Amino acid sequence: MPVQQVLTDQRVPVKIWTDDVDDRSKEQLANIAGLPFVHHHVAAMPDVHLGIGATIGSVIATHKAIIPAAVGVDIGCGMVAARLSITGNDLDEKALKKVFDQITRDVPVGRGQHADDRVLVDAARPFEPGLKALTDRHPQLLKAFGKFSKWTNQMGTLGGGNHFIEVCLDESDQVWVMLHSGSRGIGNAIADYFIQLARKDMERWMIQLPDRDLAYFPEGTEHFNDYVEAVHWAQEYAMANRQAMLDLVLDALARHLPPFTVTTEAVNCHHNYVAKEHHYGADVWVTRKGAIRAREGDLGIVPGSMGARSYIVRGKGNAESFCSSAHGAGRRMSRTAAEKHFTEADLEAQTAGVICRKDKGVLDEIPGAYKDIDQVMANQRDLTEILHTLKQVVCVKG
Repeated sequence: MPVQQVLTDQRVPVKIWTDDVDDRSKEQLANIAGLPFVHHHVAAMPDVHLGIGATIGSVIATHKAIIPAAVGVDIGCGMVAARLSITGNDLDEKALKKVFDQITRDVPVGRGQHADDRVLVDAARPFEPGLKALTDRHPQLLKAFGKFSKWTNQMGTLGGGNHFIEVCLDESDQVWVMLHSGSRGIGNAIADYFIQLARKDMERWMIQLPDRDLAYFPEGTEHFNDYVEAVHWAQEYAMANRQAMLDLVLDALARHLPPFTVTTEAVNCHHNYVAKEHHYGADVWVTRKGAIRAREGDLGIVPGSMGARSYIVRGKGNAESFCSSAHGAGRRMSRTAAEKHFTEADLEAQTAGVICRKDKGVLDEIPGAYKDIDQVMANQRDLTEILHTLKQVVCVKG
């Protein structure tokens, strides 16, 4: 479905792929579109909803400047998925419960991290030189890291919030493993440090912004190159973290399910990141805050909420979206509102048939707090084509 709304009262237009967008999100989008370095237009995906500074589900192309808070505090957050050679006929409830328990033992969740004797050294070691070079120039980062100074222990860990690990079945009853995570505490610390630096730069240069979370680094200024280096480090760390977790999950499955192989190479994609790309005749920085890249032929993952369908997609290279796609269902209700509105009985009903936590600790992640993923997919028919439709049978939440 093509663009459904266009906001035109700003310096550049905002093109929106849904009619389901609230006024506060529109205000955020308008604030971004009014910045002097935004290129051509702002694109808002069908899962768009309110964020910090920049709207989640937005794609922002910029000339010679980057907004750190638009990239976000979970730099490189994204998805990975792989299809296995086994089918639903190879699964039973007893085995799946064992898989759930094994994953929760092998993959630390929430604020957890690996014990010193279980650190994934081979996965973490390549990141040491880059981080040392960064902290040599910014020793204050070491203080910012705090308890995340043992960042190696977080390689191969899930985190909290809406992060998850799932075992799914597709339309042909093939088994898939899919997970959602990012750069963990170390990425959060890096993001927060540079967001604060950008705010201080705005104050020092007396630049007035409609929202202080739109503070930015212009190319050629003191902190720009270091931020680009840091964000690239965190994005690569996030991708390696997902791959390390995928390996742990596959090992967990192998202990309780029939022998299998990975039949489809893992799709590993960011949905909170920045990259240099060419659009509308210019080389620009493209920030996807809750959006995936969807150039023609690009494979991506668009997950629903726990209890809802998810999709493996292929990009169509839609120029108006800056070759982008929605990254998920998108929240329609805040976490606090969800906890007040729904009960554990609602959670039980909405996750029927899924082996997962069904207690008040994950009530804020109830499917009813999210938009309808099928409507999101219908709204972006001009952005991606659906290759596989997945439905989870196991879900481990952060």
